[in-house]
Amino acid sequence: MTMKSLTLGSALVLSMASMAAAERGADGNVSIIYWQAPSILNPYLSGGTKDIESSSLVIEPMGRYNQDGAPVAYLAEEIPTVANGGVSEDLTSITWKLKEGLKWSDGSAVTSADVKFTADYCMDPEGGCAQLAKFDGVTSVEAIDELTVKVTFGAPKPNPYGPFMGGQSPIIQAAQFADCMGAKAPECTEANFGPIGTGPFVVDDFRPNDVIQMSANPNYRDPAKPAFATLTFKGGGSAEASGRAVLETGEFDYAWNLQLAPDVIAKMEEGGKGKAISAFGALVERIEMNLTNPSPDLPAETRATVAEPHPILSDKRVREALSKAIDRDILVEVGYGPAGRPTCNLVPAPAIYASDNTGCLKQDIEGAKALLDEAGWTDTDGDGIRDKDGKKLSLLYQTSTNAVRQDFQALIKQWWSEIGVETELRNLDASVFFGGDPGSPDTFQKFYADVEMYANVFDGTDPQAYLAAYRCGNEPKPSSQWQGENINRFCDPAYDALIDELAVTGDLEKRGEIAKKMNDMLTKDTMTIVPLVDRGRVSAHANSLGGVVLNVFDSELWNVADWYRVK
Repeated sequence: MTMKSLTLGSALVLSMASMAAAERGADGNVSIIYWQAPSILNPYLSGGTKDIESSSLVIEPMGRYNQDGAPVAYLAEEIPTVANGGVSEDLTSITWKLKEGLKWSDGSAVTSADVKFTADYCMDPEGGCAQLAKFDGVTSVEAIDELTVKVTFGAPKPNPYGPFMGGQSPIIQAAQFADCMGAKAPECTEANFGPIGTGPFVVDDFRPNDVIQMSANPNYRDPAKPAFATLTFKGGGSAEASGRAVLETGEFDYAWNLQLAPDVIAKMEEGGKGKAISAFGALVERIEMNLTNPSPDLPAETRATVAEPHPILSDKRVREALSKAIDRDILVEVGYGPAGRPTCNLVPAPAIYASDNTGCLKQDIEGAKALLDEAGWTDTDGDGIRDKDGKKLSLLYQTSTNAVRQDFQALIKQWWSEIGVETELRNLDASVFFGGDPGSPDTFQKFYADVEMYANVFDGTDPQAYLAAYRCGNEPKPSSQWQGENINRFCDPAYDALIDELAVTGDLEKRGEIAKKMNDMLTKDTMTIVPLVDRGRVSAHANSLGGVVLNVFDSELWNVADWYRVK
């Protein structure tokens, strides 16, 4: 254990000592505000952080990652390893054992059948699972006995902690979701909006894109927790309003993701009601380049795949020019201050997986112009916008509604105009953009734009499942209910071969080398993904809220069962 983890762990123990004799529900209500409002409580049907984290209050995985990125058991009796016999010596299987006596919030027993069902649900070939990369390489999932489940992989898996590990891969109740398999999954509104869980809270009322009312789970495994009888989860608004609600007015106890300029946060803290907390992980604000033609004149299936390449962005020189024109230092200064760092990497941490890719860090307007000239895009009519074969170099650039993101859009539009690119800006309500509704044209998965900007991150410290998201065929499409993580529809057999190589490589140094190659293929080599800022996670909590430990390796709400009211 490192000194840092010892210090954090000791601090948590000390902070919890004051509530050792507390009773479940003794501290009344706790209120949480996320300016991106949850639209569903099933992380298998949405890749949006807001949905994954709100779900984590109710449904839980076998294990999580703690604030240091170390795996810790939740529903499992212990984390399986080679040393304890839970992972086979040949690394082709991992065996999980549930804790005895676990109950669902409806009072029924949690069994291995629920764990197996969860895998079957996500891996159903007729469905669309947002977390399918977590099950990459799985060939079978067997219920050995009432409490034991064995996951078998098609090849040795040095990192077997994909299925059932972290907030993105929780266990769902087989009885509740039995009729929700495959294509029926999005139709199960009652289950998706009110999952029966094992977590510290149960859903009493869920108004999508607005508010969730919860109460303490009467069957939670620790009879003294949670300390709060009820929980209010408010969604929507803005990062600024969320920050004020905790730091200035004290209306809420916890505010997530204060994506605000540092001076704005500092000013809010003067209100004296709470404090901002921050930590760096692997959260990268980036621009995704659409490799497919998003024209509304094309069928949905065509717009979802590279069957018809993008008429402008299929040329790497254009993608590279767009990246060169961006001044990342200014973006950091305007948007994040010390809570941001310019980056060219999709995976900026941990250090063993971080490439030394730094070529994008210096803005190069003239170099960008030269690339566009080389690609045949010139301004033939003198209107300041380049054209080619009668087509204007014009792009639709979309992101979610947020002050920092709109500042970024304005700056990038200006820089792109300097190299002869016309840019139309569009911002969408985050609840819709990240919502995963297969009927909406405005989700980030459908990507009905030329470029889009957002950030996401992976559970734990190993990026294998995160990088595996870009496998050929993992693109969101009608047949997958528009679920899938390969957002820009990148497809390269050489990259897929690296996914498979990483999956069977045990040596940590070698794993780092492979991951760096994959990172560079997506960023430096192809410019399919244009990283902008390595973002520190910044949230805030009330001075009266104890037990909070910010976690950048899992859901921020990972230890909400340990929160309590400071007396």
